[in-house]
Amino acid sequence: MEQPPESRPAAAPHRAPGPLHGQGPVVGAVAAGGAAGACARYGASLLWPQPPDGFPWTTFGVNVTGCAVIGVLMVLVTELWTAHRLVRPFFGTGVLGGYTTFSTYAVEVRRLADAHQAATAAAYAGGTLAAAMGAVWASAWATRGVLAWRARWSP
Repeated sequence: MEQPPESRPAAAPHRAPGPLHGQGPVVGAVAAGGAAGACARYGASLLWPQPPDGFPWTTFGVNVTGCAVIGVLMVLVTELWTAHRLVRPFFGTGVLGGYTTFSTYAVEVRRLADAHQAATAAAYAGGTLAAAMGAVWASAWATRGVLAWRARWSP
């Protein structure tokens, strides 16, 4: 027989997971990694300043090298070892997201076009996309090759 409502035990109140078990650590990892990546990008701009009217080689190099590292990282954390849950948010989204700068790339394409350097703007726009995608593919391919070679020849 069913108990009357007043005699039923009260349901435990639903509690959302605390910040240490929810998304708080992920947000913190992304923020810390993003700060580190943005500092590295800024450092590159100080080491290799770009002339205002020239090809933006520093941003091009940062985006291509960042994409190459993304290719290596994704192979390592998805195919070689099981990484801690914060590794990908810290390095992939945070560090490499803060290091690469496709917003600056878009502004620089626009700057070149506004300066009537349409050919340079087009070369930069297409070249960056091709080089960045090629860098991800090539670095992932090379990383898989190194891992296969290592597995074959290591004792």
